[in-house]
Amino acid sequence: MYAEFDLTIPADLPEALTALAAAGTRAVPLSGGTNVLVDIRSQRIAPDRLLDLGRVHQLREITVDRGRVTLGARTTVGDLLASGEVTRYAPALTEAARVFAGQMVRNAATVAGNVACGSPAADLVPPLLVLDAELTLSSVRGSRTLALCDFYTGYKSDQRAPDELITAISWPIPATGSFGSFYKLARRKGDAITVVGVAVSLALGGGCCGGVRIALGSVAPTPLRVSKAEAVLEGKPPTPERIAEAARAAAEECSPIDDVRATGAYRRHMVGVLVARLLTNAIQAGN
Repeated sequence: MYAEFDLTIPADLPEALTALAAAGTRAVPLSGGTNVLVDIRSQRIAPDRLLDLGRVHQLREITVDRGRVTLGARTTVGDLLASGEVTRYAPALTEAARVFAGQMVRNAATVAGNVACGSPAADLVPPLLVLDAELTLSSVRGSRTLALCDFYTGYKSDQRAPDELITAISWPIPATGSFGSFYKLARRKGDAITVVGVAVSLALGGGCCGGVRIALGSVAPTPLRVSKAEAVLEGKPPTPERIAEAARAAAEECSPIDDVRATGAYRRHMVGVLVARLLTNAIQAGN
């Protein structure tokens, strides 16, 4: 049975921000609801008020302007798959969207919802991390920009204030010659929670790697970039030995746990395998 809560349905963004500021700390924004409603029903959360953003249409846009791609917070996973701009400028994000839950969930789940839920297994976050994505956090006090890599403070905790909404996610258009990809390891092909998620991005120039980004999901309390592994390749020729070293470094930087889907040891092993595979694919594509 669902808990009792009040429901507010603002007509636009200013009204939404005003309502959120007035509601206090136990108000929860609602868009697709694919996480929030499940959590309410299972009694993992018990909000006093839901703020339904379904009528805030200005939050559901994809734009390319001044060298950046910007997603409105209510952009759905299905919208990502239908967008030529996302396919062109963020292929890893498209790959993540393609394996995100099932079709009905993709039609409802939003990008900001996947980011805000704070799950270590959030499939859209590793591709956004390798894109150097930034979040726009808005409130009645104004807006601020925060790098996604700085957003999470721990398991299901982050830097968003109670009166703030994630209103946009943006990233710079990748440099010419960049290649990005994402791989989801799960126990079945569809509607499965990720066992290990890996995203990579890099470009080749003058025989050396640049802009190396490696991000992991489901192997730590939050999705994370593995900076030590990135540094192994940054500015250096991508030899097989360096790729193997970067893969080992990535496996060492994560902190996976045992659960019903896999052991921590298996997850750590597969991080090394998948990082090596995706880096190799990226380098071959760049050549």
